[in-house]
Amino acid sequence: MKTTLTLIALALVCSGCKTVAPMLNDAVRNMSVSDVQNAAAKAQKISEGQREFTQPEEVALGSGIASNMLGAANLWSDKKAQRYVNQVGLVLVAHSERTDLNWHFAVLDDMEFNAFAAPGGYIFITRGLLQSLRSEAELAGVLAHEIAHVVRKHHLTAIKKASNRELLGEAVNAGTAMAVRNNKYSGALTPALAKLASVGTEMYARGLDKDDEFEADRMAVVLTARAGYDPYGLPAVLQSLQTVDPNYAGLALMFKTHPTFQARLDLLARVMTSDFDKFEKNQTLEGRFKSQVAAPKAGK
Repeated sequence: MKTTLTLIALALVCSGCKTVAPMLNDAVRNMSVSDVQNAAAKAQKISEGQREFTQPEEVALGSGIASNMLGAANLWSDKKAQRYVNQVGLVLVAHSERTDLNWHFAVLDDMEFNAFAAPGGYIFITRGLLQSLRSEAELAGVLAHEIAHVVRKHHLTAIKKASNRELLGEAVNAGTAMAVRNNKYSGALTPALAKLASVGTEMYARGLDKDDEFEADRMAVVLTARAGYDPYGLPAVLQSLQTVDPNYAGLALMFKTHPTFQARLDLLARVMTSDFDKFEKNQTLEGRFKSQVAAPKAGK
């Protein structure tokens, strides 16, 4: 009985194939040239959306996101602190896997406690978080975490997940329209890339996957150690932030977009085994940090 039913089912399927084939042929014949061209263009966009961003496209996208972020908060007017943060950042970058990028570091005039990265090598730290730190090693730990996000292209991956394939196809195919020369970004954002930059900017309110944040922490302690800093700077920052009142408005976004401080500390405790003991005497540079970053004034 079972065999008979199977044969009947196969016969029905084959019969259906004979019926459907002429219908498909008729549909194709009735398509206009423009219909075929539109279908081919859409298929091309989907195909483009599945490939990786080129470096010029990544830099262009990051530039758009950075511009959007600067539209929401101004740069801190303290030029001395801005130069210092750039110097520390570039020391770390020299020990990373993406030294070919043109990195930019900036302090936002915002008293919230946070730091951000945008694709292509754009790193931001808020004035509030910067002035809460106690040493250059702690600053290096924060910047190294953000550098790791760029090195691992975490934001690019998140943007691709959050965007539809057609838009991605238009955006990642923008390299020709951008007039990229010799693997450099020309400075012009295409409409599609601008839309994608908006998607990327909105993503900062949601945050990255927890696994991305944990990976950035693991990479940060290695990167700071390579650069000659005390790798325990980042855990020290997390411990300090853990003591801040959780109802403090300045930490609201970090609480929303990152794993808990305790979860991050637990992970680093497992990662930083006895192999890290030899780096405990690396530089912390508290004095240099205090000479370059002004302490916050009372009430500000």
